[in-house]
Amino acid sequence: MELPEIRPEERTPLVESLLAIIRQLLDRVQKLEETNQQLRDENAVLKGQKPRPQIAPSRLEAPPRPPPPEGEKRPGSSKRPKNAQLVITEEKRLRVVDAPTGSTSKGFEPFVVQELDIQVTVIRYLRERVLTPDGHSLLAPLPDDVLAGSHFGPKLITYVLHQYHHNHVTQPLLLEQLWQLGIDISAGQLSRILTENKEIFHQEKAEMLSVGLTVSSYIGTDDTGARHQGHNGFATVIRNEFFTYFESTDSKSRLNFLQVLQGAERTYAINEMTLAYWERQGLRADLVEKLSQGSREFAGQPAWEARLAELRIKRERHVRIATEGALLGALIARGVAPDLGILSDGAQQFFILLHAACWIHAERPLARMIPYNDKHRAVIEKIREQIWQLYKDLKAFQEHPQESQKPLLEARFDALCDQKAGYPSIDAVLKDMREHKADLLRMLERPEIPLHNNGAESDIREYVKKRKISGSTRSDEGRRCRDTFASLKKTCRKLGVCFWNYLLDRIRGLGKIPPLPDLIRQRAAESRTPAAQAVPT
Repeated sequence: MELPEIRPEERTPLVESLLAIIRQLLDRVQKLEETNQQLRDENAVLKGQKPRPQIAPSRLEAPPRPPPPEGEKRPGSSKRPKNAQLVITEEKRLRVVDAPTGSTSKGFEPFVVQELDIQVTVIRYLRERVLTPDGHSLLAPLPDDVLAGSHFGPKLITYVLHQYHHNHVTQPLLLEQLWQLGIDISAGQLSRILTENKEIFHQEKAEMLSVGLTVSSYIGTDDTGARHQGHNGFATVIRNEFFTYFESTDSKSRLNFLQVLQGAERTYAINEMTLAYWERQGLRADLVEKLSQGSREFAGQPAWEARLAELRIKRERHVRIATEGALLGALIARGVAPDLGILSDGAQQFFILLHAACWIHAERPLARMIPYNDKHRAVIEKIREQIWQLYKDLKAFQEHPQESQKPLLEARFDALCDQKAGYPSIDAVLKDMREHKADLLRMLERPEIPLHNNGAESDIREYVKKRKISGSTRSDEGRRCRDTFASLKKTCRKLGVCFWNYLLDRIRGLGKIPPLPDLIRQRAAESRTPAAQAVPT
């Protein structure tokens, strides 16, 4: 809708009020159109049709690539030597047959061929049984590479786990593939290989979270849908450059997030962090006084619930705030830093400790906004360009922090958010950014915290891929294994460990690959340099 041009002398208070009403109505129409389109997309999915294509991601992290200097190639275009990383396992000399008499050999020219040899091996061990003079019976032991009580070898089990968790091959397709290779295995046996006797993996995953939280200065987090037994659920990811941890639950809330951070071992503690959290959340003073008396540490949820029942704390809000504070206090008691950075997309359940917000999500409402005239479009582009310029300067500050730049960047942020665009939808985005100023500018004090949460979204994308292929989990053990192996796979990739070699090492019990928590400690120690000090220019 194009409004007629109104000269300045005609812009009376009444005209300005009417223009504001028109803009609000246009914003309302836009929201209704978006809601209508969402309903159309849902109907299309239910009918087996394709919904409207998704809008391209924000350009904040995809600026135009500058052209390379004259005479130089663009980064990443140089080719590595072919076959440089290959290990030659066999070498065969091929000679010329029926060469003419008098020919002279000029040596051999290499030609490398890579081949994959997949074959089924079935070994029948004939174990001698001996009867001793005293009447005892002795049976020859199996070789060390045979798993106790299993008629399937470690390589076959590794292949099954790798295909299912790394390559996202569904269980029916994997079963059919094994049959075609000549493996005699039933659907039940395959299911047991995928879910049973995986405690060593679950334990390593649990230790990985504990170590990752204590050696890290920040973590990124996000959540996504994860159906289980036909019901909607959620999967939370906790990650940084050292590790990735997934946990599926039936709900998402701050209480749930704190429980995920604690892992399987649930503890509650009342300390300074707990009291500070209760004060921020407005817990009644008399309840704080009751909770502060007597025991201050509780092992397990039953012990904590018994304490609440003893103090007659029953109201849902009081129980929730008290429990959240006690869980948070227990995290600090375990060694988690009180100033641990929590980088998220801005969901309220992640607002604990030192929260940092994602600039991509802050700018996204503008990127998705549908302009209703050229002037509206121009204002949107102007505001986005200002955000983009400030974002680039904040990234430059991260690389080279300077104390003198902090007030200048803060002033630019204030100027950006305090301007009046004249459109309620745009002004609402700027107001939301202003309210989250401390979270958006967290990197001025903590340059190691990224400006965006793309890492968490990238990590969780493979989890979503698995969900789309396999649907929901049906058993609790299946859901637990899905979380565990997704966590181990992503962590191995970050630590430079081959996931196949890791699985085979753990299944055979070799111990040649160090525990992932130890590698996380090592990687954190190697990357821990003296904190970047802001120095005056």
